[in-house]
Amino acid sequence: MDGVAGVVLAGGLSRRLGRDKAVERIAGDEPLIARCVRRLAPVVDEVVVVVNTAERGDRLPLPEGVKVAVDMYPDGGSLGGIFTGVSAIGREWGVVVACDMPFVNAELVGHMVGLREGNDVVAPMLEGRAEPTHALYSKACLPHMERRLEAGDLKITGFFDDVKVRYVGEDEVDRFDPERLSFFNINTAADLGRAVAIAAEQGEG
Repeated sequence: MDGVAGVVLAGGLSRRLGRDKAVERIAGDEPLIARCVRRLAPVVDEVVVVVNTAERGDRLPLPEGVKVAVDMYPDGGSLGGIFTGVSAIGREWGVVVACDMPFVNAELVGHMVGLREGNDVVAPMLEGRAEPTHALYSKACLPHMERRLEAGDLKITGFFDDVKVRYVGEDEVDRFDPERLSFFNINTAADLGRAVAIAAEQGEG
């Protein structure tokens, strides 16, 4: 089976934080967006960052070699971003994460990558809910996503009934990420402070 690409969603407006969280720093001088790309790097062959405008893409401090895709459905929420990113990658599969997830775990993602065969989506299921912005999508999902977007139905998991989904259970997740920090995301100043504290506890300077 061929390799996978990384898709980092960076189109949000950071309304709750009040400033662009993609460029916030929780350890050293590395912006969140660059940190997310780095933590995905061991398990992907390329990375595409989805932004809401080309101007934003130009402003982001992205590592060399990262591609930028401008959201094809600017009002389509995360579903539009996922559709855009998976459309733009040069691989059959994309690992989708949000740029405000500072503790992406390459071992967990690698485990998920190994579950692709015979499926169209690989998504963690925690406390009875799927985690669609920390999941793998194949290009086979694109027509199903597009139909939902055209209909204005923006729930990410809305198309899951139309494809084959491999859910990653809590026991599997906990083998690789027992604290489930992979799914921690930054929305508020309090979240940012907690992320800084966690990074310090982990010995990051």
